[in-house]
Amino acid sequence: MSNTPLAPAPVAAEHIELKARNVSFDWEDTPLHWLPGDPFAGHTINVLHLLLPAGERWFVHVYKQVLPYIKDERLRADVVGFIGQEAMHAAAHDDVLPHLKRLGLDPTPYTAQVDWLFEKMLGDRTLPPGKARKWWLMERVAMIAAIEHYTAFLGNWVLNAEELDRRGADPMMLDLLRWHGAEEVEHRSVAFDLFMHVDGGYRRRARTWATAFAALVFLWQRGARFFMENDPSLADGKASLGRFHRAGRRGVLPTTGSMLKSIPTYLSRTYHPSQEGSTAQAVAYLASSPGANGGAHA
Repeated sequence: MSNTPLAPAPVAAEHIELKARNVSFDWEDTPLHWLPGDPFAGHTINVLHLLLPAGERWFVHVYKQVLPYIKDERLRADVVGFIGQEAMHAAAHDDVLPHLKRLGLDPTPYTAQVDWLFEKMLGDRTLPPGKARKWWLMERVAMIAAIEHYTAFLGNWVLNAEELDRRGADPMMLDLLRWHGAEEVEHRSVAFDLFMHVDGGYRRRARTWATAFAALVFLWQRGARFFMENDPSLADGKASLGRFHRAGRRGVLPTTGSMLKSIPTYLSRTYHPSQEGSTAQAVAYLASSPGANGGAHA
C-alpha cells in the first residue's frame, strides 16, 4: 500500500473564516430526561458532555504544538479559529456537568477516566527532541483528523435530526447540540487539511483512524452504560447495541448503517471533509441559534 501523501480535492466554495462565538446556555429548567420518554437516547447523546471537555482541550493543546509546522497562512488562520471554537465547545459542555450532578447523576467517576486517557495516555511524552517527539505529535494530529470526521458526521446528523423536535426535546439542550454541531460542520475540513499539510501519509491516516474509531466506540458505549446504570430514576437501566440500533431506526440517534458507511468514506483515497455536510446550513443555524446570539434567555 502506498504511503505517498494524497491531495484530495476540497470544495473551494465551502471555505469560511472561522471564529469562536460567545455562547450562553441556562440549564435551570432542563430535565435529566431532556428527550421525553427515551432516557437511553438522551443519555447516549449525553456522553458528549463527558467526552468533549477533556477531548477538545486535548485538541487545543496538540494544535498549539503543531502551529510552528504550518507554512500556509490561510491554514494557520483556520487552525487558530478552530482552536478558539474547540475551547468554547469544551467550556459549554463542561457547564452541563454540575447540572447533571444536581439532578442526581454525578459524572465524576467517568470524567476522571476520560481525563486520564487524554492527559496521560494521549498526552505529551518524555521523548528526546527530533524524530521521536515529532512522530508522536504527528500521530496525535492524525488521530484528531479521524475524530473530527466523526464529530462532523454527528454535527451534520443533529442539524437534520427532525425527530428530536417532533419528540419534544428540551430546546436548550437541542440548541447546545446544534450550535456545536453547526460549528463542527463549519470547521470540518481543518483537521484533515492540517494533517495533509504536515504529514499526509496514508498508512498513518488508516492506522490512527482504527485507533480513534475503537476508542470512540469503547468510550461511548461505556459512557451510555454509566449513565443508564447511575440514573436515579431508572430501576433497571441498561444500554445495549440493540437499543442503539432501534433508536437509530426511530430517528433519535444516528443509524447503525450510516455510521458503518462513514468508515470507507474516511478511508477513501479521494476523501475530503468538504464533500460532506453543508456549510450554508451550518452558518444559517448559527445565525439563528439563541445560545450563540446573546444567550438563550437574553
